[in-house]
Amino acid sequence: MSPEDARPSLSERVQARSSFCERIARLLDMIDCRKANAGEQRDAIFHLRYRAYMRGGKAALNSSKSTSDPYDDVHNVHLFGLYINDELASSIRIHLVTRESPSSPSLELFPEVLRTELDASKVIIEMTYFVTNEKLSRLHPELPHATLRLGWLAAGYFGADHFLAAVDVQHQEFLRRTFHHRAICGPRQDPRLAKAVTLMTSHYASVAAEVHRRYPFFRSSFFERRMLFEHLGF
Repeated sequence: MSPEDARPSLSERVQARSSFCERIARLLDMIDCRKANAGEQRDAIFHLRYRAYMRGGKAALNSSKSTSDPYDDVHNVHLFGLYINDELASSIRIHLVTRESPSSPSLELFPEVLRTELDASKVIIEMTYFVTNEKLSRLHPELPHATLRLGWLAAGYFGADHFLAAVDVQHQEFLRRTFHHRAICGPRQDPRLAKAVTLMTSHYASVAAEVHRRYPFFRSSFFERRMLFEHLGF
């Protein structure tokens, strides 16, 4: 059998994608998305980060078994926890970065790139600290897509000129394939991760139609987006 014969046919690939999208849709029905405003919710997320980053060799041992940084407390951030059956399944941190609110990890790491964009009144949505519960991610392999959907919804709600992420090599292809990200700077050493990261971005309006065609579960209503992000404002 030749490599061409072993490759899935177009109909098989379409069927597999349809099945994947159906599984994501079912998972989204199970998920309760909560804004982590209270101390107890935030602490649970910081502990989840620590466990996830220890698994990946990105966190140093500490007595609190917690991972956080000053960007968790700036005014243009919000933390989200995603829960399945009331158990914290994953978390993501999202910054809305504008000329009036110039605060985010990537702005500190890549200032000469992003300051120019902010001076031109560009809107940036940055995703950081995306982590999952090890047990629940094994039970629900689609959990990463369900979690990153929040960043995509934020990019849509705020009309992001840059849907931004600073990631290491192993995550770059995922962003290219899913959101059509492209590298704009890097790699540079990120002191939070003790790893080199590349700054990647996509322009929401330019790629939204294709993303929604391939992955219908990334679609959302204006009401859903407003309920999640209205508090951030400009």
